[in-house]
Amino acid sequence: MGAAARRLAVGRLPDVPAALWRACRAYSTSQAFAEVLRLPRRQLTKLLFPLQELERQLVADSRPNLHLKIFDPGLEDIGKAESIFTATAQNRIEYLSSAVRLDHAPDLPRPEVCFIGRSNVGKSSLIKALFSLAPEVEVRVSKKPGHTKKMNFFKVGKYFTLVDMPGYGYRAPEDFVDMVETYLKERRNLMRTFLLVDSVVGIQKTDNIAIEMCEEFALPYVMVLTKIDRSSKGHLLKQVLQIQKFVDTKTQGCFPQLFPVRGTLPNICSGHQSSIMARSTPAFSTRGQQEAVPDYSF
Repeated sequence: MGAAARRLAVGRLPDVPAALWRACRAYSTSQAFAEVLRLPRRQLTKLLFPLQELERQLVADSRPNLHLKIFDPGLEDIGKAESIFTATAQNRIEYLSSAVRLDHAPDLPRPEVCFIGRSNVGKSSLIKALFSLAPEVEVRVSKKPGHTKKMNFFKVGKYFTLVDMPGYGYRAPEDFVDMVETYLKERRNLMRTFLLVDSVVGIQKTDNIAIEMCEEFALPYVMVLTKIDRSSKGHLLKQVLQIQKFVDTKTQGCFPQLFPVRGTLPNICSGHQSSIMARSTPAFSTRGQQEAVPDYSF
């Protein structure tokens, strides 16, 4: 996991052999992924590896500050990962239940990953993009902060359970600390936490509280930078370098590479977001017929 790219380096997209492109299509049957593969090479790189665009603005001496190739999936990897998030009769993707307390959460043997972040950071938008190939799964996206009030559990085939946590900060649930802290501390099958940070404003005080919890409980976690399309390249580069420095110097359990996502995630980007989940999650271990709908009630 800590080695440089082995299959398809970020800077080598123009050298992708035709056989690999055919293999990618074999692993992914979605029209969205096919559209990605037909994009011009530079646009494809920009969609799948946005930090590479920023790296070009750095002087050579500062480039080591960005860990761009620790996690460096090839198109074949992305195609395989996308298949994990594609709902089929053999690969059921569905909402399971909601809970306000850990003892109300479903007792499942599969590994779990959870998403946490400030209210209105783009968490629900990212999860909705991940489930774009499972149209029966409902993930509500609201412009109002604090829309998610409970822990929502989703089954992703036989692979893992995805948990959508309430947002912290503005309009957070009154029992947020007890709910989330207990889950992070005691959930034994939690394998990876995805902590979303708004790239426009950077790490805030409330983000520091979430980071401190992950560090205190020795949780492996990933920092996801959202809304990278909402600011200029210069401002984004400044924020990325500051956050990267914070990760390098102030954290121990955070994966060293940052994961950027756009504020508006079209379906054609879902393959790369799925790849983040499928490739980084297993790397660390830890200690009625009526259709169900996730509880996003106030």
